[in-house]
Amino acid sequence: MIGKNIRLERIIDRQTRKTVIVPMDHGVTVGPIAGIENMRDMVNAVAEGGANAVLGHIGLPLHGHRRYGHDIGLILHLSGSTVWSPDPNAKVLVNTVENALRFGADCVSVHINIGADNEAKMLSDFGAVSVKCMEWGMPLLAMMYTRGKKIKSESDPEGVRHAARIAAELGADIVKVTYPGSAKSFEKVISGCPIPVVIAGGEKMSDEAALFKIIKDAMDSGGSGVAVGRNAFGHASPVKMTRAITALVHQGASIEDALRIIRE
Repeated sequence: MIGKNIRLERIIDRQTRKTVIVPMDHGVTVGPIAGIENMRDMVNAVAEGGANAVLGHIGLPLHGHRRYGHDIGLILHLSGSTVWSPDPNAKVLVNTVENALRFGADCVSVHINIGADNEAKMLSDFGAVSVKCMEWGMPLLAMMYTRGKKIKSESDPEGVRHAARIAAELGADIVKVTYPGSAKSFEKVISGCPIPVVIAGGEKMSDEAALFKIIKDAMDSGGSGVAVGRNAFGHASPVKMTRAITALVHQGASIEDALRIIRE
């Protein structure tokens, strides 16, 4: 699909075929946490740092994506739930592919919690969105997590591998998963998934070197990028942090190189 390929080029680097995405969908889930109180300024900061795309709900293009600096791709998130819900793992659709097109989005995303009580509904919604994306030539990013009563650990390699494969089987173009803990286990995830796999940044980390090691190992294992939110926009210098992450992903920088960027 020509339209889909054109849009994918806006969020995936043409030379490296990798991407640095900064999710900012937290406002719905947990509220206006530190770093995204002013989305417009933060979008410009991570764009200056070299991020390929930002991801968020409709509030992002309405109140944050009208930037004054570098260009950056827009991924419109279609799923939502809040921490106040009786079941925060129950994601529901809150937007449409057609509306994403009207807002000029380059991609849409859905969040699926494999193992959750309402997994069946989330998979059904995923399938419906996937079909619409194929109809309109819209790229689809699937955030796939294993969360529920049967899940012992979200980073269990077999669970992550299964979740990534589900995304590919149901028509996603990119899948975002939890890093399974080691380069070897992540290689196994990638080997079973025919679409680009990016790792989630997860909870905010105080140890920058530890975060950079995860990113470095993931890229060396064949990963297609990262989706780092709180560790980017929540950093004391979002521009420098995004620049360091971008160097790791697109330039093959070392952990020491990335730390130097932060400390300049």
